[in-house]
Amino acid sequence: MTESVRTTFHGFEQLPLREFAERAYLDYSMYVVLDRALPFIGDGLKPVQRRIIYSMSELGLGASAKPKKSARTVGDVIGKYHPHGDSACYEALVLMAQPFSYRYPLIDGQGNFGSSDDPKSFAAMRYTESKMTPIAEMLLAELGHGTVDWTDNFDGTLEEPSWLPARLPHLLLNGTTGIAVGMATDVPPHNVNEVVSACVRLLDDPDATARDLCEHVRGPDYPTTAEIITPAGDLLQMYETGHGSVRARATFEKEHANIVITALPHQVSPSKVIEQIAAQMRAKKLPWLEDIRDESDHANPVRVVLIPRSNRVDAEQLMGHLFATTDLEKSYRVNLNVIGLDGRPQVKNLKALLGEWLQFRTDTVTRRLTHRLEKVERRLHLLDGLLIAFLNLDEVIRIIRTEDEPRAVLQARFKLSDEQVDYILETRLRQLARLEEMKIRGEQAELEAERDRLIATLGSKAKLKKLIKDELLADAKKFGDARRSPLVARGAAQALDESDLVPSEPVTIVISEKGWVRAAKGHDVDPAAMNYRDGDGMLAFARGRSTQQVVFLDSNGRSYSTVAHSLPSARGNGEPLTGRFSPAAGASFQTVVAGESDARFVVASSHGYGFVTRFENLTGRQKAGKAMLSLSPGSTVLQPAAVRAVEADRLVVVTSAGHLLAFPVAELPELDKGKGNKIIEIPKAKRGTEQVVAVAVVPPNASLLVRSGARTMTLSFKELDAYLGARASRGGLLPRGWQKVEGLAVE
Repeated sequence: MTESVRTTFHGFEQLPLREFAERAYLDYSMYVVLDRALPFIGDGLKPVQRRIIYSMSELGLGASAKPKKSARTVGDVIGKYHPHGDSACYEALVLMAQPFSYRYPLIDGQGNFGSSDDPKSFAAMRYTESKMTPIAEMLLAELGHGTVDWTDNFDGTLEEPSWLPARLPHLLLNGTTGIAVGMATDVPPHNVNEVVSACVRLLDDPDATARDLCEHVRGPDYPTTAEIITPAGDLLQMYETGHGSVRARATFEKEHANIVITALPHQVSPSKVIEQIAAQMRAKKLPWLEDIRDESDHANPVRVVLIPRSNRVDAEQLMGHLFATTDLEKSYRVNLNVIGLDGRPQVKNLKALLGEWLQFRTDTVTRRLTHRLEKVERRLHLLDGLLIAFLNLDEVIRIIRTEDEPRAVLQARFKLSDEQVDYILETRLRQLARLEEMKIRGEQAELEAERDRLIATLGSKAKLKKLIKDELLADAKKFGDARRSPLVARGAAQALDESDLVPSEPVTIVISEKGWVRAAKGHDVDPAAMNYRDGDGMLAFARGRSTQQVVFLDSNGRSYSTVAHSLPSARGNGEPLTGRFSPAAGASFQTVVAGESDARFVVASSHGYGFVTRFENLTGRQKAGKAMLSLSPGSTVLQPAAVRAVEADRLVVVTSAGHLLAFPVAELPELDKGKGNKIIEIPKAKRGTEQVVAVAVVPPNASLLVRSGARTMTLSFKELDAYLGARASRGGLLPRGWQKVEGLAVE
């Protein structure tokens, strides 16, 4: 007894709470690690799975037997060996019966055992029936041959096997996942033929490396036909270290104009993928698609049809985007953490795992052969005694009839052992026929030959190795099949930008006086002639493309941006901009502009100040906007003017008093934000009444349109020479009758 533990006069032990909690948690942790979550390397099973398989064998539910209700199996498991919840036990049984969950199902289920769309939609255990599959019997075939250790069950009334004598490395065939305390395991499934081929290679060449074994085990093999796109180098590193990841990708094919998804990654349901794609469509982030349909049925377990909007949609590009944004491409963690032959959990690489399993198989075969040799020798020993009795039959019968203690007399008379005497006394009279001697000698000859073979095999490592190899190849031939998950070298999928997903179409963006916005298709739209809500009308418009950013400037000089294709259609009245952005109290939206990020615009105020800036400076995803143009009290934002060539274009400015000034755009500085420089002179005496009405940028091959009321005056680039002046000068006065300018335009 430790010093920290003392016994009270009541017979109870007392110890510090810290020590008790530490011991209790450690015991719990070891139980979860060793008896719940992690598989044993020998049979690749967790305790609950092992107990289910063993219970089914005890119930006679072999592959050729008639199935019984699953509730019968679950009842035996939890009543005899596994005192835990029936629902958890039944779920473990169902998992081993689902062909979409297990690469090689161990249980043949009849009834509703779930579907790949919803694996947990299985019926209650009182409705389903189950039995073992042929490959499950591979785990049990040698159970009664002295190959395993037996332990008491939880209440000590029965015995159960500590492990199953698997003839194949089941751990790698079906894989497993589990979460213990402080550790986890994730072993992917593999192909029987590949794993057995690697085992044979390791038997022939014990010095083979993990790289050599990867020539046989090329990668995991999941129950689905989805592609494994992990590079070969990454797979090799995974098998060399025992941990890594595997990436699987759905397969698809073109069917006329549609895209048909034919296989999904392991444990990915079609309904979840459809919901992910539909969510993008509802959010207008997938305009290439018109519709999506689920046509999966019994004949085609996975058939998801994507219907593009047009034949011009690039299927590869679209699917690449979906691979990157949905579960059509999924990554699986790999952590080869298993309980080894020493009873300890450890992460093992491929060579260590296969090498340790081959050691387990060698020990199992040795125990099987030794067990058989013992039975053969015992039978030969009994036959020797029986032959002696047969050759001295009259004397044996006389002793049995006349002696009070025939057992002792027979043993002394013919020098027989206890077993031989008991066997002779239990022999039936009909076995003493004349032809029985030939049968005894024939059986002796067969058993002696078998004994010699067993002794020779047990005494030769080469023969034992050959036996193991032959049995592995025979089982691989019996249970092996073609690889399902093809290994394909592909690059990582990349999600497309919104601008790449949207077709580039001309649009006209219109905002109303009350701040409602909408986008009409085409540039031949007359914004003023559109329908507006009562008391509302057109304020400003801009022509651009659906893939471009749209910028709105408010009365405080702040800019707000969004993507053109996200704006509501012009078939309705649109939506208020305040629903997308949060301008300051009292601020109102003044103007709108669209363009490419590297385009340049002249931004100016009605007080005659402005600057040139790149369009990307105007954009920003902040809901509260970004400060762009510094306004003096009483000034407003003017419609920005697009610059085509800074060195050649002219900036034209006109005031409400009819003064028009033209000067090279290059004279105006390029800024990211601010107030800018003075672009036209407005005398102090007139600053309260005269303001800049509009600015325009005129290229050399274009003309300026000056609108005044219903009239329009056209000034060619050459005719603008009359109004040329230095920046910040007063400019020239327009002719009488044209001095009340309402706006400028360029054509």
